[in-house]
Amino acid sequence: MKTTATRLKQIAARIKTRYLDEPRLPAPAQRQLLLDRAGLSDLDPGPEAVAAAGIAWLKRSQDQSLHRDGGSARDFSLLKGWASAYPETSGYIVPTLIDYADRTHDPALADRARRMLDWLVSIQFPEGGFQGGKIDADPRVPVTFNTGQILIGLAAGVRKFGEAYQEPMRKAAAWLRDSQDADGCWRKHPTPFAAPGEKAYETHVSWGLFEAARLAPDQGYGEAGLRQVRWALTQQRDNGWFASNCLSSPEQPLTHTIGYALRGVIEAYRYSGEADLLAAARKTADALLRTLAADGRIAGQLDCDWKGTVDWVCLTGSVQIAACWFLLHAITGNAAYLDAARRANRYVRRTVHISGDPDIVGGVRGAFPVDGDYGRFEYLNWAAKFCVDAQLMELDCPAAAP
Repeated sequence: MKTTATRLKQIAARIKTRYLDEPRLPAPAQRQLLLDRAGLSDLDPGPEAVAAAGIAWLKRSQDQSLHRDGGSARDFSLLKGWASAYPETSGYIVPTLIDYADRTHDPALADRARRMLDWLVSIQFPEGGFQGGKIDADPRVPVTFNTGQILIGLAAGVRKFGEAYQEPMRKAAAWLRDSQDADGCWRKHPTPFAAPGEKAYETHVSWGLFEAARLAPDQGYGEAGLRQVRWALTQQRDNGWFASNCLSSPEQPLTHTIGYALRGVIEAYRYSGEADLLAAARKTADALLRTLAADGRIAGQLDCDWKGTVDWVCLTGSVQIAACWFLLHAITGNAAYLDAARRANRYVRRTVHISGDPDIVGGVRGAFPVDGDYGRFEYLNWAAKFCVDAQLMELDCPAAAP
């Protein structure tokens, strides 16, 4: 009954958006909505062009963020313009900038990553955690998930730039290690910006701990990460679906949070080599293969039977899942993962503008169509980051050439 009621509310909201709010939409939002309703573009710009455009958009998100503080703006909205910086996602944007800077021998891009790191260090709480939400969000409190994502960036900063980021990395990792419950779940510092409750997708926090453990072994960081992943696997059903795995709708999680959960399990295997973790990852990844349409479409939310519950695509989740399939192909050699990853990537590429308004060129919408219920009318900085990552993985794959 609860699921039915939730779906009825979503349908009512969609009807209101489509038929009552549309006349009041700004012209750029109306134009994009009309384009999206006409269907996917026939043009696939290819992974190299989309990765380059995505990096350019991420640079613009840093330059255009509301306070120009060095962080990446959370989004560009077709309704409101550029937002303020988002610490959480700026954290894991850092390794994407560093990777691309190394690939292209671009010291200016590396300097941007360093500037983002310096801003993050400047807002770290004394005990080691980082706030949830945008930089100007209220309340300003340390949050487990956001700290874990920034930890990924701090570890990348230590690798690239050295000692300057070692202590902030250690403080963040120790705060996560020490605030963990005995069963591996984090419950003490939830985000105030999502529905209450345990979150299986915090396996993506564990990934940050694995990165820190590689640089600072024997501190218990990796062990803490594995404890959380083991707890998360108690939420995994026999068909690979995770309970307690969404920001607000656990009965029908976003592919975004499914992608988070799956990536964390894969990273746990890559860190530990424990075979049952790979088996658990494959259980979810194989189930996702069956949700993929021939054109690369995956519904934006999926119920416990892996059936789509919405008529839009969460583009962020699609490229996150593509990245997981690329990783699993590299580990297992299973060609089905490679084929699926390339199809999901291609679908998202066909939504990306590579010419026109610089505020949207290279950006990735929260949803396709743009009025979907995730990031409505917004180009999200984490969507661009995950899209770039997935395109670079495709370029790195020997079988990626047509």
